[in-house]
Amino acid sequence: MSRLAYQLAPAALIVILLAIWEAVCRLLAVPVFLLPAPSDIAVAAWQNAPMLIDAALNTLSMAILAFVLASAIAFAVALLISTHPLAERAVQPLAVGLQVTPIMAVAPLAVIWAGLDHPGRAVVGLAAIVAFFPIFSGALTGLKSADPDLERLFDLYGARPLDRLFRLRLPSAVPFILEGLKVAAGLALIGAVVAEFVARSGLSRGLAWRLMEASNRLETAKTFAALLVLVLMGVGLNALMQVGERAVLRWWRGR
Repeated sequence: MSRLAYQLAPAALIVILLAIWEAVCRLLAVPVFLLPAPSDIAVAAWQNAPMLIDAALNTLSMAILAFVLASAIAFAVALLISTHPLAERAVQPLAVGLQVTPIMAVAPLAVIWAGLDHPGRAVVGLAAIVAFFPIFSGALTGLKSADPDLERLFDLYGARPLDRLFRLRLPSAVPFILEGLKVAAGLALIGAVVAEFVARSGLSRGLAWRLMEASNRLETAKTFAALLVLVLMGVGLNALMQVGERAVLRWWRGR
């Protein structure tokens, strides 16, 4: 298999599926409000581009803020409990419980606590909750994954707890932390969109608000255009995280 064919395979599949979609819509005369053809979606995306870009930036900014907040809290908690088995035993069930609780169940409370006039705070808080566990779990697992022989070597030399943490356990945890961050980045975006749906406030004009607005008006092509922007944003965020992960791992392996 040539390298060019390998690289073009995903794009070729997408083009084929879009062509089939377009042909079915045209041949069967499917109503636009029911299922628009890709060409109709492209027109709607072009006509509403400024509005969709503005909404996407709004959602992305809240997702990034939530990601940073979740990372800071998750790292801090993982560092604090990684060397204390009793603290880990106490915190772990709470973290798991937070992860398995449906975000839709917590969202109404978050909206009330944040204030109806500040839906953005609720969106950031809910997205941070969704993104917390992968980072916390990855960091905690990584901090406990150091080579046992190196642990014994540090014991032999009487290393201080901080030296053991920063010279042995943190470097060993890098791959796990990166994987947790990559997963959490996508979850933060999902959490932001879900939180916007629950907030249902015109003050939070992200992509979810535009999706609801378009679907309520039966502007299905515009709804698909907003979904397309959301998908592209998620794919771009994931690609960016993968590039960062590869760069950090190259540096980490070199050291």
